[in-house]
Amino acid sequence: MKLIHSALIVLLAALGGCASTPPLPQRQEVVGIIDKVNTYWQARTPAKEWSFWNVAAYHTGNMEAYRITGNQAYLKYSLEWAQHNQWQGAKSTDRSQWKLTYGETDDHVLFGDWQICFQTYADLYQLDKDPARIARAREVMEYQMSTPRNDYWWWADGLYMVMPVMTKLYNISGNPQYLEKLHEYFQYSNSIMYDQDEKLYYRDARYVYPAHKSINGRKDFWARGDGWVFAGLAKVLHELPKDAPHREEYVRKFQGMAAALKKAQQEQGYWTRSLLDPQHAPGPETSGTAFFTYGYLWGINNGLLDRTEYAPVALKGWGYLTSTALQPDGKIGYVQPIGDRAIPGQVVDRNSTSHFGVGAYLLAAAEMVRYIDKNK
Repeated sequence: MKLIHSALIVLLAALGGCASTPPLPQRQEVVGIIDKVNTYWQARTPAKEWSFWNVAAYHTGNMEAYRITGNQAYLKYSLEWAQHNQWQGAKSTDRSQWKLTYGETDDHVLFGDWQICFQTYADLYQLDKDPARIARAREVMEYQMSTPRNDYWWWADGLYMVMPVMTKLYNISGNPQYLEKLHEYFQYSNSIMYDQDEKLYYRDARYVYPAHKSINGRKDFWARGDGWVFAGLAKVLHELPKDAPHREEYVRKFQGMAAALKKAQQEQGYWTRSLLDPQHAPGPETSGTAFFTYGYLWGINNGLLDRTEYAPVALKGWGYLTSTALQPDGKIGYVQPIGDRAIPGQVVDRNSTSHFGVGAYLLAAAEMVRYIDKNK
């Protein structure tokens, strides 16, 4: 009887585990979602928009959608955007006036929100190696690396905006300084924003505990802020050479975040805007959830995260993205508006959408297709 009883316990545990993990979607279904979402967005959003971060973040997702689907309309859209912006971010030519503080004008050349566009320019260069496509990117980044400053990435978002630029331009140019400065700037970011105990990032130095707390007195980690970092690390590791001197440090940060974020996921699959205090700003949020889902899928696909442990997390995230975030017409809802923190009482609903939320969604969907291809 003891053996039978033990066998039943094992069987029930196995069944319970299966029941708690959403089923793997079909490849055709996910590709269909990519097309539905991206067609909806591009039909309603002109390609000729500025190259600032909110728009440029969409294009990082659009390029992944193109890689998965081969849809030439997606490629044409990003090309038109790049050409409209003359393959530049902020356009000032007077280096004495270049700034790295927040700013939306052409003299804020060294501010990372104007540099994320270089990711897509570099990707487009790899498809047609016209040096003009990356000339401004190299001019800006190589000037920046020639300065003695290391405090360029002073906010969490910047790690997504610029870290992948460094690895992409390294792979194009072969200049080792890109990887040296990548690590130097990353170390500075860790010194002001990283919480060693929680393995998560504050949005910037203003939000470090205990100077700043959530409404319940807890550490306040902003979901989209940590989403930028988690996704940024995935993108960097994807292109960082396997023998790069500091690769293991990026891996440790990525894996530490994965473990921490797993504990913060809500039962419905999403992450709330304040990761460790769901009551601070309750309810679903899509941009952070999409970035986390992308990061988990990428980590599993590339052997850095254990599939048994983390596939249920990714699939629950995908379940939220398809059942709640995705609207019947292809609109992506529940995207927290532009900001820098979780705001109590802020309305985030099915009508809340934005460029960067759609970009994050496309990243997750593209990586889901790769996950399906690896696990058929």
